[in-house]
Amino acid sequence: MIYIALFFLFIGIELIYFKVADYFNIIDKPNSRSSHTSITLRGGGIIFPLAILAACLLGYVSLAITLAVILVAIVSFIDDIKPLSQLPRFVAHAVAISLVFYDLALFTQVIWVLPIIFVLLIGWVNVFNFMDGINGITVLYALVAILSFSFLEINKDSLPLLITMGLSCFVFGFFNVRKKAKTFAGDVGSISMALFLGYFMLKTILDSGQIGYVLFMSVYGIDAVITIFTRIKKKENIFQPHRSHLYQYLANELGYSHIVVSLLYSGIQLIINILLIYLEQIGELSLPIIVSFLLFQILFYVWIRNRVIQKITFGII
Repeated sequence: MIYIALFFLFIGIELIYFKVADYFNIIDKPNSRSSHTSITLRGGGIIFPLAILAACLLGYVSLAITLAVILVAIVSFIDDIKPLSQLPRFVAHAVAISLVFYDLALFTQVIWVLPIIFVLLIGWVNVFNFMDGINGITVLYALVAILSFSFLEINKDSLPLLITMGLSCFVFGFFNVRKKAKTFAGDVGSISMALFLGYFMLKTILDSGQIGYVLFMSVYGIDAVITIFTRIKKKENIFQPHRSHLYQYLANELGYSHIVVSLLYSGIQLIINILLIYLEQIGELSLPIIVSFLLFQILFYVWIRNRVIQKITFGII
């Protein structure tokens, strides 16, 4: 019954936000680097941090994680309205990650490990935000991650939290997974969801002792990292907006439907996650298997990317 109430609450919140965003002109105007062609309400992803807040009030998640997500959400929402410099965003992310460390008792671990995890989490939050460029991709990918976490026995006590976040994704998805989206997540949505998923990934790895679960989000990770290296090689500013992710080539240059591309990314990640869960259940998810699996994904991605670029450049594939 509580989940039905949350579902309708989230719908109500979104509808109210649309009125507010429309009144204050919180919109996303298309530009030369956009993958959309019409003015769209920005910041509908505000439902994600509000879902965390609801989960906290219901006792599903700690106050530390709630404060972490709300902090990055507030700074990101301000950035959605009026772009901020990198400093306040970095400070907010650093404080939020420190709260994640506190919640997971990481400050009691070997000290040299913390900077590594810090950099990885900062990187993940930015990767997830960079990948939020076409209709449906963020929410469908987040749903796959949440669903995958939910199937793990180690996370059974966290099911109410995962269900709550899943419900917020369904509500947002109703307005976003369309040919012409009603709203975009905005930084407030993508960054707060990224922090939540990063936290839950780290929690799952620590609780289970299985590093292989990091591959639950490997599709995004591989696309983002290879794209960054490619841009560095071209001497481009990696902090500037661009349209050189594989999903952007597919949606923009090749003209595939946003929803088809989003389903492709989330579908491939779902298949990978199902295989990972199966391998863990039969006791075969060892480090050599994990490394081999990752290398195969990288090689496959590079092959596909090169074929797509050939298609764009020379009209062959």
